[in-house]
Amino acid sequence: MDELLTQDEMARADAAAIAGGIPGLTLMEAAGRAVARAVMRRFRPVRTLVLAGPGNNGGDGYVIARLLDQAGWPVAVAALAPPRPGSDAAAVAARWRGPMVAFSAAEAARAGLVVDAVFGAGLSKPVAGLAASVLGAVAAPVVAVDVPSGVDGATGAVRGFARPAALTVTFFRLKPGHLLHPGRGLCGEVVLADIGLPASVLPGIAPRAFRNAPGLWRLPRPGAEAHKYARGHVAVVAGAGMTGAARLVARAARRAGAGLLTMLAPDAATAAVLRAGDPGVMVSEGALAALLADPRIGTWVVGPGLPPDGARRALLRQVVDAGRQVVADAGALRAAAGDPAALAGCAVLTPHAGEFSAVFGPPGEDRPAAARAAAARTGAVVVLKGADSLIAAPDGRIAINANAPPWLASGGTGDVLAGIVAGLLAQGMPPFEAACAACFLHGECAARIGPGLVAEDIADHLPPVLAARLLDAAGASRAE
Repeated sequence: MDELLTQDEMARADAAAIAGGIPGLTLMEAAGRAVARAVMRRFRPVRTLVLAGPGNNGGDGYVIARLLDQAGWPVAVAALAPPRPGSDAAAVAARWRGPMVAFSAAEAARAGLVVDAVFGAGLSKPVAGLAASVLGAVAAPVVAVDVPSGVDGATGAVRGFARPAALTVTFFRLKPGHLLHPGRGLCGEVVLADIGLPASVLPGIAPRAFRNAPGLWRLPRPGAEAHKYARGHVAVVAGAGMTGAARLVARAARRAGAGLLTMLAPDAATAAVLRAGDPGVMVSEGALAALLADPRIGTWVVGPGLPPDGARRALLRQVVDAGRQVVADAGALRAAAGDPAALAGCAVLTPHAGEFSAVFGPPGEDRPAAARAAAARTGAVVVLKGADSLIAAPDGRIAINANAPPWLASGGTGDVLAGIVAGLLAQGMPPFEAACAACFLHGECAARIGPGLVAEDIADHLPPVLAARLLDAAGASRAE
């Protein structure tokens, strides 16, 4: 259930199901029934107004009104426009025998509960004019059908006006807009309902967007004969002025499972500071070329704690050109400002919005498209960090991470994420899967810690989170 469908893909799923013998009217009745059930489970009967648009979303609304009316609820329907003659929506509208009222702000303001069935996820234009004024007049709880009207199902962006919902009921699969801000914050509780669409329609659609969850990746599990070299050797390039960033990376990479870790210090004073840290970390004051000569050091983290100057760009290229897997963050990204080609060949890039904008330009409202374009341009997996981090692969796959709590908005947590990515890469996970798993584990650790989190806490919570996930995966394998 981790696939995310755009409105066009959902329409193709509907069409495939109809071609396979499921009438469209049956799907519409099932959708309306799912919403009506969700409403009756969460609200008491009150004066309910169903705002119906002219399309299939509005058709669902007429079914909802009929079923609530049959259950004894006081229901009226206000139609923005009549359904297209001959459509499934027109057929269910004809079955509505209850009151029709004006589509007006006055009627919306009087309701004790409003069902928003005006527009679905595929908006053709911004919500404005009469629709915006009526939705804006609502003072009662809102139940949205599919997505709140005005929320773009593909991007989560608000087009024109959107009234926040207390409950959103959607069907078959979630849409990206349910997980991406600001749409995610406008949906309220989200219920994903089964309306009889078979999963067999998905291969023909070939979705390329996913909710980030353990079904997308498999964590590495050391075998009985594993040794430290088999679990991978990570190198972290440390800076002289901000050694804490490199130390956060190093600790996270080791906790994520890397067998060995070496920090490359720029001078003796920095090396002394680093050696005073975790005793399991090796520190080198040698030349970069000396570490690159060791083929066992296959994964590198470049950028945290480094100044964004030309020397960092040259260093990054030297490591990439030596054929190593590189996680580029912070200073390495800022050193590539305006020059995405400088990052070509990296395995994973982990920019926050500011760093992304400096390298690739502002992502705009369609952040998934921007992240995909950046990944295709550099050949790297791009983790566009945020409350709804996007993980984009060069082949067009994208995952949305939705488990990050607000406690992660703290300095150094991005360094920890880069370290987790590197630790998983070193153990053989492919870049896209490693980045997805790292984001998910990062969020789970933060949720366990809760308020008061600082970056130093996260790595120490990785062992129990990893153990729980590995146990879950083992149980799933036995069930198969």
